Amino acid sequence: MLLLLIQFPAIAILLSRLLQGPRRYPALQPIAASPDLLGQVSVIVPTLNEAKRISPCLAGLTRQGYEVREVIIVDSRSQDGTVDLVKATAAKDPRFRVMTDDPLPAGWVGRPWALHNGFLNSSEHSTWILGIDADTQPQPGLVASLIHMAQSQNYDLVSLAPRFILKYPGEIWLQPALLITLLYRFGPAGAGLDIAERVMANGQCFLVRRSLLSHLGGYQSARNSFCDDVTLARYAAAQGAKVGFLDGCKLLKVRMYDGAAETWREWGRSLDLKDACSPAQKWGDLAFLVLTQALPLFVIALTSGAIATGLSSLPVLTAFVVNLSLLIIRFALLLAISPAYDLAQSSGAWSFWLSPLADPLAVLRIFLSSIRVPTQWRGRIYT
Repeated sequence: MLLLLIQFPAIAILLSRLLQGPRRYPALQPIAASPDLLGQVSVIVPTLNEAKRISPCLAGLTRQGYEVREVIIVDSRSQDGTVDLVKATAAKDPRFRVMTDDPLPAGWVGRPWALHNGFLNSSEHSTWILGIDADTQPQPGLVASLIHMAQSQNYDLVSLAPRFILKYPGEIWLQPALLITLLYRFGPAGAGLDIAERVMANGQCFLVRRSLLSHLGGYQSARNSFCDDVTLARYAAAQGAKVGFLDGCKLLKVRMYDGAAETWREWGRSLDLKDACSPAQKWGDLAFLVLTQALPLFVIALTSGAIATGLSSLPVLTAFVVNLSLLIIRFALLLAISPAYDLAQSSGAWSFWLSPLADPLAVLRIFLSSIRVPTQWRGRIYT
């Protein structure tokens, strides 16, 4: 009974977030650039030893139209041939250039430092700054669609949820469970949360007005954050900027991590968003995930055993029905998020439909991240 009294408010909050889905902006569609967009965007791509992943990103950016004034690859002294790949692209497309950022100063994380350097070296004639990660695969019409949406809805900052490319059974099983932790906490992409401390963002595709970024001091507000995208977006929203987080599954693909172990280690350690929220919000969100995502499987197992042994009291039956309903909702959400996945290259796509069984592990990963400060990120060591 005590568990039910705690679960019911959490379930009400969850339903209020999920019911925003039918009213959210639909997935953005690719569009062709119009002449009025000429040279409006400077693209910045931070890199550090990305030779194995950056080629699809470079190819995708070459297919963007004349709305892209320049593509600045900010390299942090890669040792694997990343720069050579960029130079080969620049030889064919003069919009591309590579620069090396200054040595990382104390108090900065590598990614926001590279983006900050790229911003400082971008053209003042560009209206927009677009941060793109090296592991993304931009689709034709991405940049024009982003600008059109930002202008039509008067956004100052807008980022996109991508379509994830998954290949192996372990990651296909684990990754959706980790993604659901975000959906449960912040609702679906395109829902349009207006509360600054609940704003979501994705730095893999992050468009911001140059004038706003100048006003914010570039990326300095997120300089020591391992989730700099959310940190910067929430800071901008708190300053009165209109921030959007939209569904970009038809515009952007991403192959983030190779396998379940890398997904657990690399993505999992930033999903708690502790750098972008207060301790109360961090632990409150974790408790919410425990009640709505981690516990249902255990409660169903325990109450099923109790009912089987004749302990079918009203609280036991109610707990069984409530948590079974949560599990049904969770399986239904797999249908809702399936367009966010590209499993065409996968082996073992069936494991996607078993991802609810990984929910307790996903919530455990959020907990472990919440109590630890990262000491390594993208090959860098932080003290």
